[in-house]
Amino acid sequence: MPVLCPACGTVNDPDAKYCEECGTQLGDLVEVSTAPEAGETEAVAEQNEATSSTSTPRRACVYCGGSIADDGYCELCGKPAQSERDHWQEAPAAWVGGVCDRGIRHEINEDAMALAADPQPGEFAVLVVCDGVSSTPGSDKASLAAARAATAHLAAGRETDVADGHGDELAQARWSDRMLEAGERSSAAIYEAIGELAARTNPPSCTFAAAVIDGPLVVVGGVGDSRVYWIADSGKSRQLTTDDSWSQEMMAHGMSRQQAESAPQAHSITRWLGADSPDEVPHVVPTYPTGAGWILVCSDGLWNYCSDADDLAELVHRVVGLVGSNPVQVASSLVDWANEQGGQDNITAVLARFDSVVPTPAQPA
Repeated sequence: MPVLCPACGTVNDPDAKYCEECGTQLGDLVEVSTAPEAGETEAVAEQNEATSSTSTPRRACVYCGGSIADDGYCELCGKPAQSERDHWQEAPAAWVGGVCDRGIRHEINEDAMALAADPQPGEFAVLVVCDGVSSTPGSDKASLAAARAATAHLAAGRETDVADGHGDELAQARWSDRMLEAGERSSAAIYEAIGELAARTNPPSCTFAAAVIDGPLVVVGGVGDSRVYWIADSGKSRQLTTDDSWSQEMMAHGMSRQQAESAPQAHSITRWLGADSPDEVPHVVPTYPTGAGWILVCSDGLWNYCSDADDLAELVHRVVGLVGSNPVQVASSLVDWANEQGGQDNITAVLARFDSVVPTPAQPA
């Protein structure tokens, strides 16, 4: 049967996990029983119990276990029902995983991620993070549509490449072209997801950061200020993407990182995915990381508290020392750390693990 959203009353498909209109989670329903009040007759109590058993089950509050009322708030603690978008994790393989979290200050989560990976460590993976622009309502839909469209297109490239039998000498050009196509697919998916909102003066939009791991080769693409890092176990860590932002332009003109990224306009982006974007083409960079380490794709909700690659590497090393090398556990700890720093933005951290030294087969194009 169709599922009625307890928060906004929207009728959703029977298999919907969260409301298409407001994002409220629709799963984990619990039945609510009513104890007889003082002085209530046994007959009335039985009648109330029968009525209760035929009424619509209610969801359990994730904070206290109480029941979510029809207005979308818990009857016991009063907190609003948590949306599925508020916090979730993905782990397509044991060596790849990520966590996406609403943070503390924002009312909704406009970050999104989408992952794909082969079971064999280091063989093939796709990591995509998109951060909805908070000043444009509906950007949560834009980011999720963009992330999923890009991941689907990049993952499909793996199947095509295997079938076509391309060699390593063409890998850089092949994946670079496909990364550019993924940006186009993401943009088209945003248009489809937001519908008539695309015609607004300030339409929904998002950033884009992606990494394709194909054996020793890593190809990254970016639009906006979500980032991809190489976090080395030892040696030099690097930021693999370049931000499209006011702060990046100021650093290019000689301003220090600390000054540029602490300025009020630091997070003003100059390029993004969306109907009003001046340029949606991703910057694409192929590279061959050597040694053991991590590919980290994240939104500014994480790197805003730890921007420099070496500083972020120190944080990751400390987390791994505490929780081990499971990517989801590492990502979850990074998200928790960002929330402890203030959680002023949505936070997404996605990681893929490299465990072996891989010789560089060719210089990046």
